Amino acid sequence: MITPAGSSRDRIVRAAATLLAEGGREAVTTRAVGRAAGVQAPTIYRQFGDMPGLLDAAVSYRLAAYLHAESAGDLTGDPVDDLRRGWDVQVGFGLAEPACHALMYGDPSRTPTAARVAADILHQLVHRVAEAGRLRSGVAEATGMLHAAAGGVTLALIRAEPDRRDPALSTRTREALLASLVTDSVVARAVSAAADPVRHAVALRTALPHLPGDLTPAERALLTEWLDRLTRAPAPGTPR
Repeated sequence: MITPAGSSRDRIVRAAATLLAEGGREAVTTRAVGRAAGVQAPTIYRQFGDMPGLLDAAVSYRLAAYLHAESAGDLTGDPVDDLRRGWDVQVGFGLAEPACHALMYGDPSRTPTAARVAADILHQLVHRVAEAGRLRSGVAEATGMLHAAAGGVTLALIRAEPDRRDPALSTRTREALLASLVTDSVVARAVSAAADPVRHAVALRTALPHLPGDLTPAERALLTEWLDRLTRAPAPGTPR
């Protein structure tokens, strides 16, 4: 539901988001939010249920604002470059909003809305690479690896003193991981289908649910199993 700009809910979310960005989690108290939004505590609890609900809304607000400012929804004609940019946006948000990053990923028992949104964006970007026939592993595996690596890089950079941060750490980590997961544009033109069959199996597996044809359910299930096994196969020369 879209909330009117001047509604109490909108004022509460904006107030909480501002307090979170300026003072961290500890600054977001019922009293501080109520004072900044011009509402009483019962109004806050009626709108959001509890403090975790309010924090969830505040983090989602900060993430949406950051994605909009970075034009993160704009795609190019190269899905691998879009994936690179998606990585940079995720790391950049964590550095710009460390309190939000901590709330998104600091509690393993909860998955805030913003964390689900970020995961969905990454999954869609990886899926596009697979559809282009340039992914060397399964979509879920690649998404998990990229998500874990980006989160680790972000946390390492947040923990480092600003003057001690390695500005190239994120780029080096990103490119090292992509080198094992995708075929880049120049490489893709040079590698033959016989030399790199796994990426074609990944592309077919990704497109399988949408392929027309008269395959029976049993045949489709068998083909799915074969493709899954192929996409999990180690690269040539990799120890089993």
